[in-house]
Amino acid sequence: LQFSEVLVKWRRFFHQMAVEQGQAGRAALEMKLEVEKLQEALADLGIATKAETQHWFTGENLGMSGTVDLLDWNSLMDSRTKLSKLLVIPNMQTGQLEPLLSRFTEEEDLQMKRILQRMDVLAKRATEKGVRLMVDAEQSYFQPAISRLTLEMQRRFNRDQAIIFSTYQCYLKAYDNVTVDVELSRREGWHFGTKLVRGAYMEQERERAAEIGYEDPINPTYEKTNEMYHGCLDYILKEIKQSQKASVMVASHNEDTVKFTLHRMMELGIHPSEKKVSFGQLLGMCDQITFPLGQAGFPVYKYVPYGPVNEVLPYLSRRARENRCFMQRANRERDLLWREVKRRLLTGTFFGPNH
Repeated sequence: LQFSEVLVKWRRFFHQMAVEQGQAGRAALEMKLEVEKLQEALADLGIATKAETQHWFTGENLGMSGTVDLLDWNSLMDSRTKLSKLLVIPNMQTGQLEPLLSRFTEEEDLQMKRILQRMDVLAKRATEKGVRLMVDAEQSYFQPAISRLTLEMQRRFNRDQAIIFSTYQCYLKAYDNVTVDVELSRREGWHFGTKLVRGAYMEQERERAAEIGYEDPINPTYEKTNEMYHGCLDYILKEIKQSQKASVMVASHNEDTVKFTLHRMMELGIHPSEKKVSFGQLLGMCDQITFPLGQAGFPVYKYVPYGPVNEVLPYLSRRARENRCFMQRANRERDLLWREVKRRLLTGTFFGPNH
């Protein structure tokens, strides 16, 4: 939670600086801060003098164009985290400078190192076994840290193929995050891998936003969530076509989304045998989608939740609740199964070898 807060503050600071330079309303990757103006602003805010920030904006790419974009800004933080006690940003409400990372204690630093060590063990094992490691998504107030740690693993382990997959929840405003991370993979030359889901924490997210008093992070309508999902998916499909260095799992029970994916794959000329696009549905849900995909040669997976009953049932009920059409689809599956049973009985093929 603390690490996520740090990342959000750092990114928000970049956006505030961009707005002050007259770039309000632009997409995340289109915002570019002029280095000269940025240095002057940092000096005016009392964060650092121009002489102190001179070495911040050097290097092969950083600042060479005379501008700093969001990826440059993030890399600046990468190189400065060792100087965390010096890294401060202004609190726009109080007008006071606040240390960005000072809340981490020695024990918390050790906890972070242990997280990274465990992730490293898992990633190395996945690489040895030739399987993909998909890091799931959680609530938006934890997610920036999860995404950042996953990104660091992708940089290390996705050099030759997509082994580590991130997850984007499209009931959030995810498009900027997708485009920024894809652009980072392009610049650094590693393979981008992700799983796209709609999301499962709507009630918690909205309750927390109302309680603490920040903007609701969830898209306002179900239709807007669909637009976000399809927009993110289309962006990644185009990247697959252009670079062949991206992979996506369409983790969805939504028939329209599956049809949209197949249609765009056909238009873009992405063949199922390339195995850059895969599909995933929960075990016991939407078999009428899963089986035809598999029979048509698409990589398709059944997602198996397991564990103590008191943990698995709430998980499944959340998935059912977040899919507003779930019960209608369950009834449809039942009707399709019953129709198939009757067909086999009437044609005498109930126990046929090919059925």
